[in-house]
Amino acid sequence: MASTRKLISSGSAFEAQIGYSRAVVVGDMVFVSGCTGYDYKTGAISENVAEQAEQCMKNIAAALGEAGAGVEDVVRVRYILPDRRDFESIWPVLQKWFGNVRPAATMIQAGLMEEVMKIEIEVTAKKESVVEAGDMLL
Repeated sequence: MASTRKLISSGSAFEAQIGYSRAVVVGDMVFVSGCTGYDYKTGAISENVAEQAEQCMKNIAAALGEAGAGVEDVVRVRYILPDRRDFESIWPVLQKWFGNVRPAATMIQAGLMEEVMKIEIEVTAKKESVVEAGDMLL
């Protein structure tokens, strides 16, 4: 059975300029590109790393929602920060969003595309498969 591929855009200028999608859905898997703290509707970004992390998660939740998934479906998360010392200050935000989900996670220290960016978060989710009664294998 061939799986379909659905591309999801947030409307971010970076997507068109660079040539990528905010998220790609293949079968029951959702791959969300790294999201930064930009509010894609206004183009604004906070100087505060925790506020940026919160906006990252809002951006991720929006992409997952468009894909027919939710934060509760996240199985893998990667946190990328230019300054690893900022990581602990965002733990309350991560606890709020992932405390009950507890996906596999990695934190990486690396430079980001713009100096104002203090965090980027990327996730992979697996949508719950809904099996119709007639589709069950015995």
